[in-house]
Amino acid sequence: MSPRISEEKIEEIRKSVDIVDMISEYVQLKKQGRNFVGLCPFHGEKTPSFSVSPDKQLYHCFGCGAGGNVFSFLMELDGLSFIESVEKIANRTNVELPELESGQKDEDRYGEERKYWYKGHELAAKLYHHILSATDEGREAREYLRKRGFTKEVIDTFQIGYAPNSWDFLTTFLEKRQLPMNEIVKSGLLAVREFDQKPFDRFRDRIMFPIWDRQGNIIAFGGRILKDGNPKYLNSPESEVFNKSQTLYSFHIARPSMRKKNEAILFEGYVDVTSAWRAGIDNGVATLGTALTEAQGKMLRRNVDKVIICYDSDNAGQEATFKNAQLLEQLGLNIRVAQLPDGNDPDDYIRENGSERFVQNIIGQSLTFMGFKFRFYRKGKNLNDEGDRMEYIQQVLTEISKLPRAVERDHYLRQLAEEFSLSLDALKQEQVQIYKSHIRKEKHDQNNRPLEKKMTVRPQKKLLSAHENAERILLAYMLQKREIADQVQEKIGGTFNIDEHQAIAAHLYSFYAEGYDSNLSFFIERLNDKELKQLATELAMMTLNEELSEQELNDYIKQIENYPKKIQINELKLEQKKAEESGQVEEAAKIAMDIIQLEQQLKNSIRNDL
Repeated sequence: MSPRISEEKIEEIRKSVDIVDMISEYVQLKKQGRNFVGLCPFHGEKTPSFSVSPDKQLYHCFGCGAGGNVFSFLMELDGLSFIESVEKIANRTNVELPELESGQKDEDRYGEERKYWYKGHELAAKLYHHILSATDEGREAREYLRKRGFTKEVIDTFQIGYAPNSWDFLTTFLEKRQLPMNEIVKSGLLAVREFDQKPFDRFRDRIMFPIWDRQGNIIAFGGRILKDGNPKYLNSPESEVFNKSQTLYSFHIARPSMRKKNEAILFEGYVDVTSAWRAGIDNGVATLGTALTEAQGKMLRRNVDKVIICYDSDNAGQEATFKNAQLLEQLGLNIRVAQLPDGNDPDDYIRENGSERFVQNIIGQSLTFMGFKFRFYRKGKNLNDEGDRMEYIQQVLTEISKLPRAVERDHYLRQLAEEFSLSLDALKQEQVQIYKSHIRKEKHDQNNRPLEKKMTVRPQKKLLSAHENAERILLAYMLQKREIADQVQEKIGGTFNIDEHQAIAAHLYSFYAEGYDSNLSFFIERLNDKELKQLATELAMMTLNEELSEQELNDYIKQIENYPKKIQINELKLEQKKAEESGQVEEAAKIAMDIIQLEQQLKNSIRNDL
């Protein structure tokens, strides 16, 4: 726990937000019994194993083991410190926080340097936007954007601005506000001259597009050159707060609509996003000049089930569409592909044909991913040529063989058969052979995978022994009911057989001794060890009977107490065998008597419980 905010205040903040509401902003949750379930945001999966309990205010993934309360969720997913997570929820729910010690708040939140990084970008965005919107220096840029169809509403919503053609306009502006130039340079907002290390404006004579993180903080800029020059588009360099592979342009603006529609439109660049927004598409996002990454794909998967990819119609755009669609499909998303006429990008099409036609004819008539593959494999082939035609059919059959549903496979096989006047039965036989060959190759690759890669696969959970299961159930009841913890403490204290169980029991006894009643989220927050937190969360999320009878309680305790005797008996049997093999007859007989005595104690223990 932090010494800077009292436990009472932290508990007040935790109670001010519902964990289901908070996590629903990141993960699509569906009601299942008393809990909510969804796809785990911490590891890739296609079958939901992530559970959130509104009663216990906890989450737990039965796949990767992640778990905790609302603070730990924000810490793990957004990379926040504990203080940052507390502040974020306090700001969200309007709970007033006490003033932290001077300098420590900023240090905990961003670090002293990050405070200036965020401030510098915020001031720069306001300055650029003002220049574009209300000054003579921005007139040419305003006229350019007006001709491109940018309305005042679009410019204001996306805080678009203009960087004048000056080497020190922004530098002077920030210096006057007494921001440390070395930190502003480190943030990527300014650059430095090699010969004297003096800072200067990185962006000059460019239309400026702010880039936000998931929380809506401006962390970088994308600049489009206004006149002639290279590069046409220039992004801020990567920094500790700006990672292109983990950022999607306009994500925080689009997320509410994405979640409502359960659908995202993926574009190639920020101009396409803003143009589509003008056309009424408010669930569009874009990568930042790089290929889509798994991290970006997971950002989408946590919020939607469906993605429509709308890239340029040139070869590079179509190649990127194919590659990115494969990645998103592997993450469990339903993929469709919007097809633009040759030579068009989304911005061109909207300006030439209007918003309505773009929405209806391009987005509204998007293809399934398989339908896109039919067109994609045609590119560069002459289907009147026998060789090209056979290559095309083989490629399409290979893709059809990967489809999971028999109805889909049948549909596309019939389509292929009709197009080329081929026997449906022959195509089916060929498709089955391709599928079998693919399975054999997968098995071969798996068997020959390097050992270190094999070991990264999460093993299936082993069956629990009787004593381990008894300890887990007892601890689960103890977490939920103080009176049961009191009974267990009186009967066996901390003599659990598993070290982690001993540790949780010790923490729990101490928690109750301080006068607290059962409070799962609060107790788990007090655990400093990450593995203990995860285990305690897993135990707290167990489904238990409403009441634990005296007989059941005693049965679990006996399982725990008897386990050391069973271990001792097994060890004595090994010693007996060694004594017999070495000819020590008397020693072996003595050990046998000890074994009999211990086994009788076990039997008496069981008999007394009957």
